[in-house]
Amino acid sequence: MDAREELKDLLNQAREHLFYYRDLGLTHIGEEIKLTTRELPAAESPVAQLTAAESVQASHPPTPPAPPVLIEIQEPLPPEPVTFHPPQFIPKQEIAMANTKETPALLSLFGDSAEPQAQQTQVSETIEDIRRDLGECQRCKLWTTRTKIVFGEGSQQAQLMFVGEAPGADEDASGRPFVGRAGQLLDKMLAAIDMKREDVYIANILKSRPPGNRNPEADETRACIPFLYRQIASIHPRLIVTLGNPATQGLLETKTGISRLRGEFQNYPRIADIKVMPTFHPAYLLRSPDKKREAWEDLKKVRAFLRGEIEP
Repeated sequence: MDAREELKDLLNQAREHLFYYRDLGLTHIGEEIKLTTRELPAAESPVAQLTAAESVQASHPPTPPAPPVLIEIQEPLPPEPVTFHPPQFIPKQEIAMANTKETPALLSLFGDSAEPQAQQTQVSETIEDIRRDLGECQRCKLWTTRTKIVFGEGSQQAQLMFVGEAPGADEDASGRPFVGRAGQLLDKMLAAIDMKREDVYIANILKSRPPGNRNPEADETRACIPFLYRQIASIHPRLIVTLGNPATQGLLETKTGISRLRGEFQNYPRIADIKVMPTFHPAYLLRSPDKKREAWEDLKKVRAFLRGEIEP
């Protein structure tokens, strides 16, 4: 074998070794080492050198081949052992989110939520935090006609919550929910199931009175109902009684009317372990006394549920 063939053979062997170590992950064995002859400058290419050697072969006797250059390649270090750390246990009460915009949840090993989605709406904010955030609200047009914001009131540890549609004239003047004639009837309804206003929490879909006591409009509901969601999440009652059609449809996110839904336990869509009992609004019962018997049947189910006598 002449010098040219031997040099080509050495280059091929070196290149095969370099490809082999590249496959092992060793891609930086030296700054001067290249994987192919195409990456070398033309003046340094072995092929160019061979061509130049042929041009002077006739006038110069062949020189003995240079000894092969040995390239020392270090063996790769063995990989460091991997230590598995099991996931840290986090108590459930420590994963409540700070507000409704941030929802930290316990994750499984596969990155999925280990808690039911509905349970992630629980928050650590208080009713006072929510009221401060509401402020002197101007999120919809009703702020231009209201007298006072009617935020809600009652026990923050209540198992039972009542939700109406919006404040009336008496509520707008006092800043308290259900204080007019409808509120007086609600107090009697509570007394009929052995409860007082101080035992429950009362709120509305809207915090400001619509002019003329009209029904809430869609843009007003969109602006205001998130605060009700947060009130519910903070109190976390066992049962919510929705009073009337707007409150029922807004809270259950449905278009089904109160006449079809009333008297039957529903699931609150945002927190799995909260139930909803739709019934007639006290103001409607004042106009339609014949419906009081149906409302009384609904309240008896509420009482039995809170006493653990029935399961929805």
